[in-house]
Amino acid sequence: MSNPGTSNTASIESRAQLVEAIARGCKPQSEWKIGTEHEKFGFVLPHAADGREPLSPPPYEPRGIGALLEKLQGPDWAPIMDGENLIGLKGQNAQAGRAISLEPAGQFELSGAPVVSLQETEAEMQAHFDQVRGPAAELGLGFLPFGFQPLWTRDAMPWMPKSRYAIMRNYMPKVGSLGLDMMTRTCTVQVNLDFSDEADMARKMRVSLALQPVATALFANSPFVEGKANGLLSNRARIWTDTDNQRSGQPSVFFEDGFGFEQYVDWALDVPMYFVSRDGKNIDVAGCSFRRWLAGDVQEPLKGLTPTVGDFEDHLTTVFPDVRLKQFLEMRGADAGKLEMMVAQSALWVGLLYDPATLEAAEKLVREQPWSVYQQLRAEVPRLGLDAAFPGGLKPFAKRVVELAEQGLRARVRNEAGYLDPLHLIADGGPNQAQYWLDLYNGAWGQSVKPLFTEAAI
Repeated sequence: MSNPGTSNTASIESRAQLVEAIARGCKPQSEWKIGTEHEKFGFVLPHAADGREPLSPPPYEPRGIGALLEKLQGPDWAPIMDGENLIGLKGQNAQAGRAISLEPAGQFELSGAPVVSLQETEAEMQAHFDQVRGPAAELGLGFLPFGFQPLWTRDAMPWMPKSRYAIMRNYMPKVGSLGLDMMTRTCTVQVNLDFSDEADMARKMRVSLALQPVATALFANSPFVEGKANGLLSNRARIWTDTDNQRSGQPSVFFEDGFGFEQYVDWALDVPMYFVSRDGKNIDVAGCSFRRWLAGDVQEPLKGLTPTVGDFEDHLTTVFPDVRLKQFLEMRGADAGKLEMMVAQSALWVGLLYDPATLEAAEKLVREQPWSVYQQLRAEVPRLGLDAAFPGGLKPFAKRVVELAEQGLRARVRNEAGYLDPLHLIADGGPNQAQYWLDLYNGAWGQSVKPLFTEAAI
């Protein structure tokens, strides 16, 4: 369900083509799949005796992330190049449908294949960990799935040789104070889910967008910054509040009656662009308007270039609302974390969205409050988690949400409800991941975050 790139060179003649580019994702319920993506931080193993600083983030080279990609190449993994640089792997044969890619500071991402069951999701993630662990150890590297880099400063983070990231690196400070932190010091887990038609998409969008802050609270796993607790439970979520608000968050138009493919297209057309790809190269057009490009009202470097459907599909990969629409819906509100929690993230949304009766009940639940309540909640949960202010209490509300998800999973008759067990514990008052680590940090670890790189590593 990932979009590794596009080759649609058809010139854009009307908005209908852009709507169709999204509507092609409509599928009957019998064909709905689950696609899970997750990221993790690389670090130098403490026992790596080659002069590198223990726990430091590895560069692309030498003996870094680029070398790991080279080790993983083989019959099942074909190279993805950016110029002369190996920047990812495309799965084939036994790994068909999967991809390995690099986030800006070398965060290692698996984009999973579209699968039918959560059992397959769990097995895929575990197999990936098993596949990476050995080659990484040969390079003296380990990996930490965590929402925010817990130890190192922004300046200490490396940059991968990926041309689109150079464009974003230059542009981000112009539109927010935390964009470079988002790029280099955050890791997430997301699940990509299908829809049957426009109305189904709109219902799933409204429900899941309203509930992303609840997911953020349940999956909070980033309470440390530069070796210290910073008073937040999800620093990753806080980072998104001042990254680039034109392209992120919970846009009000998504909640409006009548929202559909056209309204999403119109919103995306007004989000500033990052780049345009031509002849295998990314051209920096950061800040330019796609809508004005369509109207011919542009200067260099867009002047003389004809916008294509493929350009628009590329543009859709550079907008970052909490729920993103492409030819499927991406749930983007959770921190990366323990394997069982990352699978639980997929289980939560599959349960809520894939059983029609449960989706209807979830929509009724979220409509008990105005949309503005959920938008305000997004601002508060990074610090307070399930203690954030909410009418009637956020913990009881989260408990109702998790119970609905269990109802939806039981309706699938796939023996999947057990994947929600960690969320039931949290909704019942137990600690989330961030609180669990904070208890260790303030107790047995003597206010050091370094044990995380052993205790939370894959």
